[in-house]
Amino acid sequence: MARVKGGFVTRRRHKKYLKLAKGYFGSKHRIFKTAKEQVNKSLLYAYRDRRNKKRDFRKLWIVRINAAARMNGLSYSKLMHGLKLAGVNINRKMLADLAVNDINAFNSLAGVAKEKINA
Repeated sequence: MARVKGGFVTRRRHKKYLKLAKGYFGSKHRIFKTAKEQVNKSLLYAYRDRRNKKRDFRKLWIVRINAAARMNGLSYSKLMHGLKLAGVNINRKMLADLAVNDINAFNSLAGVAKEKINA
């Protein structure tokens, strides 16, 4: 039986990795071995950071809510506790948006939370 060299399959696999490595610095987009290592690492970073992005946004929303709550004489935790007692179901993303774009609506929610805490 004749030996099959498999050049077509190898070239196709190499081209696939080099296409994904387009735009990388130095040999990482030219040489197959380093390109393959970097592409695999990049895919791991992408997977990890899709999860970390959710964490980072939640942190940002909490910082914004806390800043606006302190302008109303409340801490973040007291505001959230007061809203829970008042039965106001609003998520942190929307609260942060109100704190930045519609401060009057946020102040009214903070007032509701204050009333429930003091009552």
